[in-house]
Amino acid sequence: MTIDLRQLRFAVTAADTASFLRAAKQLNVKQSTLSKKVSALEHRLGITLFERSTRGVVPTETGKAFLEVARRIVTDADNLLTTAKAVRYGEVGRLMVGFSGSLSTGNLRLLLGDVLERFPDVQLDALEASPERMLSGLQTRIVDIAIHASQIEEPGVTKRWLWSERLMVVLSKEDRLAKSESLFWTDLRKSVFVMPRERSGPRIAEVIRQRLGSNGLKANIITQETSAETIAAMVPFGKFITVVPESATGAARSDVVFREITDPSGAAHLDFAAWWREDNDNPALARFFKLLDERYPLTGAG
Repeated sequence: MTIDLRQLRFAVTAADTASFLRAAKQLNVKQSTLSKKVSALEHRLGITLFERSTRGVVPTETGKAFLEVARRIVTDADNLLTTAKAVRYGEVGRLMVGFSGSLSTGNLRLLLGDVLERFPDVQLDALEASPERMLSGLQTRIVDIAIHASQIEEPGVTKRWLWSERLMVVLSKEDRLAKSESLFWTDLRKSVFVMPRERSGPRIAEVIRQRLGSNGLKANIITQETSAETIAAMVPFGKFITVVPESATGAARSDVVFREITDPSGAAHLDFAAWWREDNDNPALARFFKLLDERYPLTGAG
């Protein structure tokens, strides 16, 4: 047996207003149309939903039970329509953001915080991973957008520049270099750099080689299968230093200091970009792009 949703809406509104006339006005239909639709529904069900009188209509005992269920159906249908429209415009849904780096402070933390505040009905999922894993996530559509400093060379994947972060050297508080407020790359010529093999480690190691190389120096870099945070925590106990993006300086430690590194060409920076599949039609992603445009207007960063 098929029941028209419109018939249910007519019956529920009639019960709420206790009148076919008032229900018809509320729904902007003719009273005769509404009355006929309700009567047709009663005939199809084989029950009487309303007791009719000149004063209006009152649900029968049987009608009360039916109308209670009908009201839930009408409400669910309205909610379904609202949700469908919201999903279409990205007001609800799910957004998976991949990233490599620290969330303790900086642009990434503020950006994801904005998403949670601006789009409360969007489920924000975050994946901290290596560039390789994020690329795999983009390929399999598990990740909607990836934010990191490494290049992605993949057909169908495009990018948008976001922001730059200064590179900071992490020194033991007892290191003689810690006495300076800023350092030149040549000051680090005898240092041993320990860098993580994952996340932004390879890209920062590349910058270290370039900057020291431009001064005729060779970088002494050791890579390890551990996090940048762990390496930084071990700096006071070892005879090495490490380099991190400015956002990683948010985790305060009393036994290390962070210093900017510069040379005549200026301070060293790490450029972050957003990467996504060109064929990703997730409405929530479209809303995310609008937020990016507000926070980070394109200026031809690279």
